[in-house]
Amino acid sequence: MTEFFLHYLWQFQYFDKRELKTTSGELVQVIHPGIRNTHAGPDFSDAKIKIGTLSWRGSVEIHLAASGWMDHRHDEDVAYEKVVLHIVWEDDKPVIRADGSIMPTLELKNRVDVALWDTYKKLLINPDSIPCAALWSRVDDVVKYSMLDKVMIQRLETKAGVVLSMLEENLGDWEETAYRLLCRNFGFKVNADSFLRLAEVVPFKIIRKHTDNATQVEAILFGQAGFLDGNPVDDYMGLLAREYNLFGKKYSLLDKKLHSTQWRFLRLRPANFPTIRLAQLAAFLINNGSIFSAFIDTDAYEDLYAKLRIRQSDYWQKHYRFGKETDYVSTLGKSSIHNLMINTAAPLLVAYGLQQDDQRYMERVIRWLQCLPAEKNNITRQWQTLGCKIKSAFDSQAFIELNNAYCLKRRCLDCTIGASLIKPVS
Repeated sequence: MTEFFLHYLWQFQYFDKRELKTTSGELVQVIHPGIRNTHAGPDFSDAKIKIGTLSWRGSVEIHLAASGWMDHRHDEDVAYEKVVLHIVWEDDKPVIRADGSIMPTLELKNRVDVALWDTYKKLLINPDSIPCAALWSRVDDVVKYSMLDKVMIQRLETKAGVVLSMLEENLGDWEETAYRLLCRNFGFKVNADSFLRLAEVVPFKIIRKHTDNATQVEAILFGQAGFLDGNPVDDYMGLLAREYNLFGKKYSLLDKKLHSTQWRFLRLRPANFPTIRLAQLAAFLINNGSIFSAFIDTDAYEDLYAKLRIRQSDYWQKHYRFGKETDYVSTLGKSSIHNLMINTAAPLLVAYGLQQDDQRYMERVIRWLQCLPAEKNNITRQWQTLGCKIKSAFDSQAFIELNNAYCLKRRCLDCTIGASLIKPVS
């Protein structure tokens, strides 16, 4: 038995409530089990319990053994003075309140169907990445879809939370926040940290002053990234180096410069080299004087896609690295554009909507995701083997969140799908 499972039993009242009595023999009637507390303090708050002839409204605390009350030093914490009922699996020791009275305690050991615990244990020890895979077909579709909708919103709000934290670091500057978020995601995981670091040392207000001159924007970005160090290998690198030397001094950037070794090229296809991504980022910045407005003011999915369908400068259409010419370098591809929509535009809009208390931004993001094709990876393929239909990015993002936030962490009791499998048979 686990304390977490006891929380579940109490929350949904999955135990025999006939002739319910405290360990001291007083009749107990649960009018309302209370609200689950995920922060410090008693496990459930605002419970309504009738003990004997008296009705109580307060907190409920849960332990495997009654002695856990003293072990956790709740007797020294004023937050636990409002506890009206102590729920335990086993009453091994009476709990005495500060006023000398005995804490009303309810023992559940002989009131729980062992089949519930057995089912839960099987899910916990199941080696499959999806614990309920073998039972998936038994779950009603309504339960599945409601959980997927829930985790999709949860995923969007979690990502939005990261954006809001970034906004706080930027002192409420949405433009700078959008810029840093975009830069980080142009790193596409492998170089995300380096792109974010570059954005931190070259604020957008500097870039914005030069968006009418593509060469200067590339000079500042490539120079600050450390790609212009050493002797120029061709005329264009020499031009950018001279420009960077000028603006690096003007904006006091030289002592904050990154080193070229901070960028990863190994095992990347040339089209994904950080030099190409940096050139594509520069093109987007040049084409959009306000990054924040470019995303926030775009309603239709097709319009957003068009804004992100950028073409890097002429030099970078025939070079992967400085001095290394090739026939043709592809522009930003469909999958990369979709990635930027999902990881930049979507969380930015949701974060702004949360700050403004405007649900329309969330609704717009959901429309975008339903237009985007589903992602294909190991996680989505596992769900498809169970017969799940994953048609759009909304679906794939939901299944990814369900997998990462619940299945891998074995949070079956917090999942309506898992919880539907662990309940008494009516």
